[in-house]
Amino acid sequence: MLIVSLSCFYIHKNIQTTISGDIMFTEVIDMSNQTNRQSEIECRSNVDGEESLTEEKWQAILNNDASYEGRFFYAVKTTGIFCRPSCKSRPPKKENIAIFQTAEHARSAHFRPCKRCKPTGQRLPDDEWITLVTDYIDINYMESLTLNQLADICHGSSYHLHRTFRKVKGMTPVDYIQQTRIDHAKALLIQSKKAISEIGECVGLSNTPYFITLFKKRTGYTPASFRQMKIHNIQEDNNNEE
Repeated sequence: MLIVSLSCFYIHKNIQTTISGDIMFTEVIDMSNQTNRQSEIECRSNVDGEESLTEEKWQAILNNDASYEGRFFYAVKTTGIFCRPSCKSRPPKKENIAIFQTAEHARSAHFRPCKRCKPTGQRLPDDEWITLVTDYIDINYMESLTLNQLADICHGSSYHLHRTFRKVKGMTPVDYIQQTRIDHAKALLIQSKKAISEIGECVGLSNTPYFITLFKKRTGYTPASFRQMKIHNIQEDNNNEE
């Protein structure tokens, strides 16, 4: 059993608790999904076919210059998507770009083709596209996320993203974002002594009244009553074991 000092950015799966003197919270944390995603981002570099980002290529990307078609492809390390130079999607940050000579090189580096510009000439399957979206949400849930922002980041229209996400996941992107935030808030309420307002900020819900309202809507409890209930349950369980 691992004693954890939980930060705002931990992913939680299974929680175990013990009490010794003062209440101590411990957690078995399954970080595999987030670790794998971050490792995949880190390994998307120094692979065969990757080229340097010159100023000429950067300007071609910024200007969606179709004259550079077939000369190179660019990939976005934070989303795992690669595009044609002429892609109409919002340009990524310069430091997040990787340049590849061919689409095959980009794919071998574990990037997936953009759904908007179709750099391989084929359409990215819906489930793969939505996996890119949920991976981004799972890592960046504490940031400001809107449907339009997600659509831009993941290279699609907001309408198509909303419709496809609901078809694949059975919920809307907003529902998924909210549930992800509430799940992390529940872990923080159990694992830490942070104030309610601070927990809200940690999970991307800095408006405290809205955080409390959303938490109650999702769980049936206010954050404070949820924390009290869990502490009470822990104490009862430990008393029963004695």
